[in-house]
Amino acid sequence: MAVAPTAGTRPDEVRRHNRAALLRRLHLDGPATRAELAAELGLNRSTIKALVDELSAVGVVSEEVPTHRHGAGRPSLLVLPQAHAVPVLAVDVGVEQVSVAVAGVGGRLLGARSWTLPRGQGTPEDVVAGIVRSRVDLVDELGCEPTRAGVSVPGVVRRADGLVHEAPNLHWTGVPFGSLLVEALELPVDVGNDADLGALAEHTRGVARTSQDVVFLSADVGVGGGVILGGVSLRGSGGYVGELGHMVVNPAGRQCYCGCRGCLETEIGEDALCRALNLPTGTPRSLIVAELRSLAADDELALHRLAGFAEWLALGLTNALNLLAPELIVLGGLLAVLPPAVVSSVTVAVHRRSLVGRAAGSVRVATSSLAGDAALIGAAELAFERVFAVS
Repeated sequence: MAVAPTAGTRPDEVRRHNRAALLRRLHLDGPATRAELAAELGLNRSTIKALVDELSAVGVVSEEVPTHRHGAGRPSLLVLPQAHAVPVLAVDVGVEQVSVAVAGVGGRLLGARSWTLPRGQGTPEDVVAGIVRSRVDLVDELGCEPTRAGVSVPGVVRRADGLVHEAPNLHWTGVPFGSLLVEALELPVDVGNDADLGALAEHTRGVARTSQDVVFLSADVGVGGGVILGGVSLRGSGGYVGELGHMVVNPAGRQCYCGCRGCLETEIGEDALCRALNLPTGTPRSLIVAELRSLAADDELALHRLAGFAEWLALGLTNALNLLAPELIVLGGLLAVLPPAVVSSVTVAVHRRSLVGRAAGSVRVATSSLAGDAALIGAAELAFERVFAVS
């Protein structure tokens, strides 16, 4: 019986793979010596030298003698990523604000612009026009052209082409947002859900950097979730995954825009938090945050005022923990501003109620370390994933 030949790997493919691995290492963990890169990437020193020389020749990295030298002999040169060499455009389309930034290798935001939107009144065409203007302003300011764009949208997004199937709080349905941006920016564009990208940001730059299995739950006007399993973003069929805000937790609860009743979003979204704090619906975000921070000074009052809200949050997290068994749950958006006493009480309740929590024993609940920039940073990381893949 004849055996089909096995295709080998061409030298240029191996070199491209190794170059991408080296860039990703510098991007995520910062400068390193040639010797450290060789050890961490499992490559010999001559290969590292060839890769670094190649990247240095096009200005993507530079080298210098380490400030602190150990031992005798010639020191291994320190390799540093150059932030302005292959920048990307990061965009966070929020319900009430759009933020645009240029990010460099290493994750640093080199410059940013933002503007407010009347809630539910930002048309796709107006948002695209604003992004184009911001890109022009940033290029003029920084003197560097983005190579790719990553975009965060608060809705159900098809990753393949950036189609926004539905973004209810923006009043968008069936919007080919990726295609509109590709045409307007004349750049490759990747579009993702804001909570998915928040999870990616926390995993690469935030509190979840050392965790391989993470659930990110964020509450603003809407509630969304992102999942990292085995160090990889869980995206599901077509890129549609993570709608944790639409788990039904209270069948007798309020009507949700999705057509169901009692979704988690109706119990822990911005409107629900306003009810718990006795604030009018539509209270500006800054005032909600100020009220939460004032409560942090009085544990007993915080636990009393937010008792019902905390119950629903604990129920949602218990369901997520039983289903996905993460080692870390990260709270983002307005949930990241909850008083520490409330977060602690929710953590205790989740451990007590969850079968997985009782079995694993080490599941942590933490608040986002990236605050309001999680989706923007995640958008940049989404773009960089593709930049390094084709480097």
